[in-house]
Amino acid sequence: MRKLPTNGVAGAADGAFELDKPREECGIVAVSGSGAAAELAFLSMYALQHRGQESAGIVTVDESGRSRVHKGMGLVADVFDDEVLGALEGSLSIGHVRYSTAGGSSLRNAQPLLVQYEDKPLALAHNGNLTNAHQLKRSLARDGSIFQTDADSEVVVHLIARSRHRDLDGKIDDALSQLVGAFSLLLCIGDTVYATRDARGFRPMVMGRRGEAVVFASETCALDIIGAAYVRDVEPGEVLKVRDGHVESLRPLPPAEPSACLFELVYFARPDSRVWGCSVDEARRAFGRQLAREHPADADCVFAVPDSSNSAALGYSEVSGLPFELALIRNHYVGRTFIHPTQTGRDFKVRVKYNPVRELVDDKRIVVVDDSLVRGTTSSGLVRLLRDSGAREVHFRVASPPVRSPCYYGIDMPTKEELIGSSHTVEEIRQHLKVDSLGYLSMEGMRDAVADHGPFCDACWTGNYAAPLVDMDRLKTLQTV
Repeated sequence: MRKLPTNGVAGAADGAFELDKPREECGIVAVSGSGAAAELAFLSMYALQHRGQESAGIVTVDESGRSRVHKGMGLVADVFDDEVLGALEGSLSIGHVRYSTAGGSSLRNAQPLLVQYEDKPLALAHNGNLTNAHQLKRSLARDGSIFQTDADSEVVVHLIARSRHRDLDGKIDDALSQLVGAFSLLLCIGDTVYATRDARGFRPMVMGRRGEAVVFASETCALDIIGAAYVRDVEPGEVLKVRDGHVESLRPLPPAEPSACLFELVYFARPDSRVWGCSVDEARRAFGRQLAREHPADADCVFAVPDSSNSAALGYSEVSGLPFELALIRNHYVGRTFIHPTQTGRDFKVRVKYNPVRELVDDKRIVVVDDSLVRGTTSSGLVRLLRDSGAREVHFRVASPPVRSPCYYGIDMPTKEELIGSSHTVEEIRQHLKVDSLGYLSMEGMRDAVADHGPFCDACWTGNYAAPLVDMDRLKTLQTV
C-alpha cells in the first residue's frame, strides 16, 4: 500500500488542531449610515469569527471625512474593547477577520487596508483569492507601484489609483475587470461604500438593513446578531454603491458561469446562516440523509464529529432510523493552536479537543459522521480514542466526496500530495483509519441535495477549476505545507 499520512504531518504547525480540515478564509462586513457603525461592525465580526482567527480590524470614516483604524493579531474580543471601539468614531465602518490564504500571517497583512486616495480615505476588505495577483503585482511594480503588504488584495488599491478613468465608478470598473479568481470586496472611498463579488460568485456576500443603515456581510448570521434584516445577496458581477442611504446597483463585469463555493455549505458557513439563498443547516441535513441512503450501516447509534457535522449526522439519523446521540464532546476552549507540554500519548491533541461519553460508546456499534476528510490525521486519532472507549464497531461516514484537489479561490488547503483522497482508494483509507466500514457521499448525491441553489464550484473534489489559474506556480507556494 502507498504510504499514508501519519499524525505527525511533515511541515504541519506543532499546535495545529484542524489537520483534517481546510483552514477558514476571511469574513468581511460594512456598515453605512449608523452612529454606532464601529460597534455594529464589531458584533458582526464576532459572528464571523469562524471565518478567520488570525487578525481583526475595523476602519471608520466620520462626517468630516476623517478615517480611523484599529487592527491587531488575534480574535475579535482580544483586539477590541470598549475604549478602542469608543475611539472609532464615524457613521461608516468596514471590518475584517482574517485567515491568511495569500500573504503571511502578520499585522502588516491584516485588513482592512487603509490608504489616502487623493483627498479621501480608501479602505478595502477582501474575502477570496486572486489567481492573477502575482502577475498584476509584477506589472504594477514595473510601472512604479510600491506595495506595503504581501496580500493579494493590495493590487486592487493600486489598480484603482492608476486607472485613467475620470470618475470613481469607472476606476472601480477598470480595476475589477483586471482581476481573475475569487473576490468578495468591500470598498470605502470617502463617504461611499462599494460592495462587489466576482462574476462567478465564488465567495458569499449579503446585504441587510438596520433602520436607515445599510449592512453588508459574508453571512446572514452577521446580520442576525445586530438585528439587521436580510434584503438580498450581492449578485455575481454586481457592484452595489451606497451613499446617504441610497443603494445603486452597477454591473461592470460581464456574466460568467456561476461557481458558488460548495464547501461553504459543507463546512465553512455557520449552520444558522443562509448562503446562496440556502439554509446551511438544511443543506447539511440533506447531505446526511443522502449519505444514509448511499451508505447504510447496521449499528446501534449515530453521532457527529462536533460541531460542523451535527446537522449531517441528524440527517443521517433521520433516514437510517438510528438514534442520534451526543456521544462525542468537544472542548470549546481549545484555540486554533495549542502550546502543549511534553506529549505522553500519540493522540494527545485529539484527546485535548474531543472526549467520548463512554456509556454511549462502550460495547456499541457506532456510526461516526464527519463533514469532510482532508488529511485523515485527526480522524485516525479519533477512531483510536473511540476504540479505547470500548466501541465494538466503528463505521465512519463522510458527508462529502473525497477531497482530491487544492483550492485556489480563498481556502487554505493542503497540497495535493497531502490530501488523503488524491492518491488513495476508499479501501486504503478505511484500512488507514482502522474502521469497520467507510463511506463517502457521492458527487452526484451532494449535487442533487442542493441542486436548487447551484451551480457550484466543486474543484476541490473534481479538479475542475472554473477561473483560470494564471499564477499557477506562485499559487502552489501559497498552499499549506
